[in-house]
Amino acid sequence: MDLDARTGTPQASTEAKLLVVDDEPNIRDLLASSLRFAGFDVVTATDGNQALRTIESDDPDLIVLDVMLPDMDGFTVARRVRERDIATPILFLTARDDMDDKIQGLTVGGDDYVTKPFGLEEVVARIRAILRRTRAVDEADDGTLRVADLILDEDAHEVHRAGVEVELSPTEFKLLRYLMINAGRVVSKTQILDHVWEYDWNGDAAIVESYISYLRRKVDQIQGADGQPVTPLIQTRRGVGYMLREPKAE
Repeated sequence: MDLDARTGTPQASTEAKLLVVDDEPNIRDLLASSLRFAGFDVVTATDGNQALRTIESDDPDLIVLDVMLPDMDGFTVARRVRERDIATPILFLTARDDMDDKIQGLTVGGDDYVTKPFGLEEVVARIRAILRRTRAVDEADDGTLRVADLILDEDAHEVHRAGVEVELSPTEFKLLRYLMINAGRVVSKTQILDHVWEYDWNGDAAIVESYISYLRRKVDQIQGADGQPVTPLIQTRRGVGYMLREPKAE
C-alpha cells in the first residue's frame, strides 16, 4: 500500500505511472481519467517542453505522446528523450493513418502507435502490452544468446555484433531476442506480433516489417570491429516470415 503524497493517507498501488501529452484538453482529460480508472497513476503535459520537464521530474514508466503539439512535434520530443539516454517506452498518438508517420515514430525511438480516433480499450491494451514486453526485457535473467558473431546479453541488456556494441530500444531488443531464440526457424509476422508485441487482437503486421527493417540497419548493415562489413543474419521468407540464420560455411 502506497501513501498519497498530498494527504499521507494509504492508497492502493497503481499498475504504472503514465505521462499523457496532448494539447487538446478534451482528449487529454478523457485519456487521463480513463487510464486512472484502469489502475494507472497519470500525470499530464500540454506541450513538448512541459513533457520534457515532467519526464525529468516524475520519471514515468511510459509516455503517451501526441504527434501534433503546439511547440514541437512528438517526434522531436521522442528524439530529445532518447538523446538524454532515457529509455522510457513511448506510445504515439497520431491523427493520420499514414505509414510514413508510423515509420518516423518508430525511427526516433517510439515503441508503438495508435491512430485517432481510437478506442480506449485499445489504448489500455497497447500500454499494457508495451509494459509487459519492456519489463520482460528488464527482468530477463537467462544469460547470453549467441548466433555467429551476434551476442545478446540479457542480464546487461547489451547486444554486440562482430565486437561492436549495438544500441537497441527495449522493443528492438525483445524482437532480436525472439529471432535468436528461434534461430534457424522461420517465424511469421503473426507469431512475432503475439510474442513481441503481445497483442490480444489482430495487430498491424506493418509494424513488424518496420522493426525488422530497423533491426537490419543496426545489426546487419554495419561494420565489425575489424572495419569489415558483417554478413547479414536476418533473412526474409516471402509470404512466410523471417528467420535469423548463421551464414553458411564457405
